[in-house]
Amino acid sequence: MADKSFKRLYIFAGHYGSGKTNIAVNFALHMKKNGLDVRIADMDIVNPYFRTKDSTDVLEAAGIPLVSPAFANTNVDLPALPAEMYGIIQNKNFYGVLDVGGDDRGAYALGRYAPFILEENNYEMCFVANFHRPLTRCAEDALEVMREIEAACGIKFTAIVNNSNLGGDTDAASVESTFKEAERLSEISGLSILFTSVTEELSKEVTGENIFGMTLQRKYFDLIQ
Repeated sequence: MADKSFKRLYIFAGHYGSGKTNIAVNFALHMKKNGLDVRIADMDIVNPYFRTKDSTDVLEAAGIPLVSPAFANTNVDLPALPAEMYGIIQNKNFYGVLDVGGDDRGAYALGRYAPFILEENNYEMCFVANFHRPLTRCAEDALEVMREIEAACGIKFTAIVNNSNLGGDTDAASVESTFKEAERLSEISGLSILFTSVTEELSKEVTGENIFGMTLQRKYFDLIQ
């Protein structure tokens, strides 16, 4: 993926199992490598299984502070977000990456911060799509999920991330086979494709523009297989 000027806030949302959490972690690391002072926020109050907090060690080693619900990765998962979340969204002295819960239910949590985000107007709201998932196999279905999330949080998406994969069975052909569907989603939504994400290994094999090579969280394959 080619480096370019960054927005101050990057918000990643999508359908359950789309891989938005893994994208959020890797994009925060990408911003840090580009010399930016960045924080990451786990806003998922719906899914206690696969969270940004799983990458705490990696984030800490990179010098990226993490804000997450107090009960993340415990047997208690209350629908509450810490007050520090406002700091990430309102403090313009550093950059922020927000990992939003899946679908419209998870997006409701983002809604309380929508006025601040919209007022600053320096954000990228990214719809993470996996066209190999059962409920988002085509652009039209993905667009329906996109609209539901927008209605729930009050913020329109500004870009698309194609994170189509088959877990451990992903190869270059399976990724490239979704390019037309991603382009179709771009066409009917009016949004550009920010990047296509693949593993570092596959980034050397996949042919296309704006390929973003990344590493995977520990639980990722368990979740999507």
